Amino acid sequence: MIHILVGSTNPVKIEATKQAFFAYFNPIKVTGVAVESGVPDQPIGEETFQGAQHRVQRLMAQAPADFYVGIEGGICTQYGRWFSFGAVCIANGQGRMGFGSSPQFELPPPMIDLLVTQRQELGLVMDRLKGESHTKQKEGAIGYFSRGVVTRTDLMKPAVLMALVPFLNTEFYLDNDPL
Repeated sequence: MIHILVGSTNPVKIEATKQAFFAYFNPIKVTGVAVESGVPDQPIGEETFQGAQHRVQRLMAQAPADFYVGIEGGICTQYGRWFSFGAVCIANGQGRMGFGSSPQFELPPPMIDLLVTQRQELGLVMDRLKGESHTKQKEGAIGYFSRGVVTRTDLMKPAVLMALVPFLNTEFYLDNDPL
């Protein structure tokens, strides 16, 4: 059995990890562990990848596993617009790392000041907008803006799959001289 630790107890992050790993490994055991990201609650750009990596590093210091997964939601700017995305870092038991990112979706301009200038977390902004709580642990902002067609799990699963690529092709990614 492949044992995977996820650096969060968020059910979306755990489910995305289960779905992605199950595509390549069976049987698996996925366990969520609360760890700090070490970045602001609303990471911007590279901070998002740093947060994912920090989660993995903290997990590795806590318990043995076959794989460690850090998932961090963040925002970035491209083409003069702001986008939401997820970054993933995966490490194996030997500490080798792979990274991936999710599809991105454009954020509404009225949210940008709250997210960028005030550094409010997207999940909390969405909670206020929807009049609900724990949006980021359910369908996420993308669930709301896509009218339920795409969920946060749908976005995070491809990010986990992309971060797994180096481990599926060790001869090219992890060996010292693959070619």
